[in-house]
Amino acid sequence: MDKFIIEHSRDLSGEIQVSGAKNAILPAMAACLLAPGKSILRNVPNLIDLKTMAHLLRVIGARVDYDKGSMSIDSKDVCFPEAPYELVSKMRASIYVLGPLLARLGKARVSFPGGCAIGTRPVDLHLKALEAFGVCGIEIEHGYINATVDQLIGADIHFEKSSVGATINTLMAAVYAKGTSRMFNAAMEPEVDSTIDMLNKMGARIRRESSTTLTIEGVDDLFPVEMTMIPDRIEAGTFLIAGALSTKPVTVRGCEPEHLTPLLEKLVKRVAHWRSKARISL
Repeated sequence: MDKFIIEHSRDLSGEIQVSGAKNAILPAMAACLLAPGKSILRNVPNLIDLKTMAHLLRVIGARVDYDKGSMSIDSKDVCFPEAPYELVSKMRASIYVLGPLLARLGKARVSFPGGCAIGTRPVDLHLKALEAFGVCGIEIEHGYINATVDQLIGADIHFEKSSVGATINTLMAAVYAKGTSRMFNAAMEPEVDSTIDMLNKMGARIRRESSTTLTIEGVDDLFPVEMTMIPDRIEAGTFLIAGALSTKPVTVRGCEPEHLTPLLEKLVKRVAHWRSKARISL
């Protein structure tokens, strides 16, 4: 599909439910690899990217089932430490399995997202953090990251720039690292906090010391959990903007106002310029 053609017919009105956040569910699916047994994720939409990640987890050895917004992931038999190019190339978030595979199996062979890039690679922040944990066997060969480690060791990680992906991948390795790890300039998006909440529920010990500093005490074991995923703030924001442009009431259910603070502030200030009688209520 190259484009959408939208023809105006009438003002929007009614109610709509926000789906679970794809960008929080993808790392949650990878995190399930850390705890042998069956974890259940709820509020999971039926999306192609999530199907691709499910296929990747099955290749690794997990059993993944989906039914009416609920996904179960049984990682008891995870044993194959490879994320092949034909899957990783379809979705960059597949790199999230790198940290869990090293933490769980002590080795990983993961394709570069989109193949082997020339110059600065988009996963450099991930690799530097893993090297700090003692992953000394990182090799780049034919577009694949090959890495091994006997024991992850806690370390201080200073990210050169804030990265949601690198923060989450590093967290999923740090939970099994021996000793204490600290992450500086860590990302602070809701998807990161969702991952932290899930890992702590699994038995990890992660604290957010400040908005961009995390402390992780390594543990020996994690356990399967049931987790309801956070709503998609991009989807919610899109519906809110569409509703603000309508002359009729639009209700967006299942969103999290705390994840939408900047947008809501802008809408409240600007909506009066669009329509004098418009109101936004939470």
